[in-house]
Amino acid sequence: VVADPYRWMEDDTTQAVADWVDAENKITQEYLSHIPFRDELRKRMTELTNYEKIGMPFKKHGKYYFYKNDGLQNQSVLYVKETLDGVPAVMLDPNKLSEDSTVALADISFSNDGKYLAYTISRSGSDWREIVVMDLSTGKVIKDHILWAKFSGADWKGNGFYYSAYDAHEEGKEYSNNNENHKIYYHKLGTEQQEDILVYENKNYPKRFYSAWVDDDEKLLFVFEAGEG
Repeated sequence: VVADPYRWMEDDTTQAVADWVDAENKITQEYLSHIPFRDELRKRMTELTNYEKIGMPFKKHGKYYFYKNDGLQNQSVLYVKETLDGVPAVMLDPNKLSEDSTVALADISFSNDGKYLAYTISRSGSDWREIVVMDLSTGKVIKDHILWAKFSGADWKGNGFYYSAYDAHEEGKEYSNNNENHKIYYHKLGTEQQEDILVYENKNYPKRFYSAWVDDDEKLLFVFEAGEG
């Protein structure tokens, strides 16, 4: 006989689970608050990590990009330079995506004509992704906004991109329902997500997930499949 006393916790939207989490947090914080060297440890770790960090630069469409963190920023900032010895300018600061710093930058993808940047974000540590598009000539976000993406970035072809997503979940169960029937879509810039073209799905294996990749010449679409079944 295998005991299973925690089945009730699988529905993490119930008040009982929320109360349990609050009680556990109270016990944990009470214990941590009595550790005498905790503040000194935090201070020393802050000192050791407070230094400028610069990532490996990369070139896209004649411009140079790199990530830099001044020291204690929650997320590194994406900078752009017109030339190697030029003055860097902020292209995308993920620390400003939300006031409480709970929105994280997950991935970026440049359109093949160099006009747009699609970047994916995650809210509050969720695996769900949203895809946002920026006009690189103005630095402004345009109206194209993809929801319910997961295990996906944006892979460009022509005036749009491929992405992977699930159907919208029932309100209130966005983070507790099973993920089934992953699909690949094509989104054309300037259109609504509801108009996106379904490119690939496999109903025989509802728990598998799929990703798309376009070759550099934009002639071939590769579909990668993984998961159960």
